Amino acid sequence: MEWKLFADLAEVGGDKHVDVAVGADATVGDALDALLDARPALRDRVLTEDGDLRPHVNVLHNGENVRTEGDGLAQSVESGDELAMFPPVSGG
Repeated sequence: MEWKLFADLAEVGGDKHVDVAVGADATVGDALDALLDARPALRDRVLTEDGDLRPHVNVLHNGENVRTEGDGLAQSVESGDELAMFPPVSGG
C-alpha cells in the first residue's frame, strides 16, 4: 500500500511516496499506523498526544476525506487503493 505525502508532511516523512505493508483485512487506520511505524518523525506532526488525528491533517482514501466520508479511519482498504495525507492548504 502506498501513501502519498504532500507539502511539509513529505519533508518530515522523507519522501513523497511511502510504501507500507498491511494485512488483507486492513483499515485506513492500520495503514496509518504502518506509515507512522515506518516514518516515526511524522507521528507528532500527524497525531495528538491522545493518539487522535490532528484536526488540521487531511487523510484521503481514494480521493475522499476520511473525516467526512465513510467510516473514517475504520474504512477497509484494498490493494491498489490510494491513500494520501496533506496539511491544510491555503492560497492567494
